[in-house]
Amino acid sequence: MVSFKYLSTALLAVSALAAPHGHSHQHLHAQKRTATSTKRGAAYNDASLVQTLSDSGLVSWAYDWNMYTMGDLPSDVEFVPMLWGSKMFTGWFAAIQTLLNSGSEYILGFNEPDMASQAAMSSSEAAGYYLQYISPLSGQAKLVSPAVTNGEGDDVGLSWARNFLDSCTDCGVTALAVHWYGDSADDFKTFVNKATALAAEYSLEETWVTEFALNSDLSGTGGTETSADFLAEVLPWLDEQTAVSRYAYFMCADGYLLSGSELSVSGKKYTS
Repeated sequence: MVSFKYLSTALLAVSALAAPHGHSHQHLHAQKRTATSTKRGAAYNDASLVQTLSDSGLVSWAYDWNMYTMGDLPSDVEFVPMLWGSKMFTGWFAAIQTLLNSGSEYILGFNEPDMASQAAMSSSEAAGYYLQYISPLSGQAKLVSPAVTNGEGDDVGLSWARNFLDSCTDCGVTALAVHWYGDSADDFKTFVNKATALAAEYSLEETWVTEFALNSDLSGTGGTETSADFLAEVLPWLDEQTAVSRYAYFMCADGYLLSGSELSVSGKKYTS
């Protein structure tokens, strides 16, 4: 869920928020967009809260680290399912086929497999699982890679992504997913540029930044003027990057993009 670059206390708080929901068989339908598509998305745990973001008209898609919507999304917000990791393999094919039949166009790969606290897979192990559980759906949907952190090291972050792509040459991946947590807009832009360069090297059509935030925005206070300034700089930049197809700030929840049922400081900037 987060990078290795900041304090473990923040990691524990955020990891608890982004753990996948319990499975529900009540909401397997896909949500189709009717509004003009934008890159901006909502990462959520409570589908009912996404309306607050989508009222801006700038949020066109959403995901919840899950293969179920866990509630009803606004009608103009597209749901993108994720196969979070090995603990979600059971029931995956039945759930995803229902979503594909309802119009889902993308499938997200594993969540931060380069982190022990998240999907926890080596790049070679993930390639085998991806080929088994996600690649068979190529042709029915566009397949997004596992989402890696901006951590650094052997088989971590973009190194992990490169190793995965080297191991998964016949997996049908069309997009690269990455996460970033850090302290400056410059560092964020540098990382995203490295990610899009890696995607281009492997002829991937798109790069998705499915989680990103300032470390200071993970305190659960809803952001500050610092985070508003950060978003004011990076959102227009992301929208200008033709290689970046979609992005989602962390996250659509109270204390983050929301303050109660209203937009927080960060949320107001994210939807402006």
